[in-house]
Amino acid sequence: MRLSARVDYALRAVAELASVTGGAAPGRGRPVTAEQIARAQEIPPKFLESILLQLRRGGVVHAQRGPEGGYWLARPAEEISLAEVIRVIDGPLAHVRGQRPEQLGYQGAARALQDVWIALRASERQILDLVTVADVVAGTLPPRVTELVADPGAWT
Repeated sequence: MRLSARVDYALRAVAELASVTGGAAPGRGRPVTAEQIARAQEIPPKFLESILLQLRRGGVVHAQRGPEGGYWLARPAEEISLAEVIRVIDGPLAHVRGQRPEQLGYQGAARALQDVWIALRASERQILDLVTVADVVAGTLPPRVTELVADPGAWT
């Protein structure tokens, strides 16, 4: 699985927002500026601005302009999964040559590849839909994730 720099930065920005605002429900806490997020997470500021715009359009964050402006989560951090952030930034989780796995037509000896791609997508979903921004910020990941991480083979 490859994650783009945009996705990495988006996930880090959302985690930073949740951390600074305490993962508060919308409208609670003080908005966080893009500059504060960029500095805290070492994200190029101009790149972050375009990512925050995508996250706003995707309903993950809200924004307010002006001297008291900034960004905050659109919903509590425990209601925002990593999969949602990834989909907002990069689209569906698993594509093969720009197509959804169920739309592919493999023939002969390669026919089972379609099932492999669908299983891979399901596996990604099991983890990325399970883990929330709140889990990441708290550092307490679901047991299924910690089980996978505990396997030494996962690190190679």
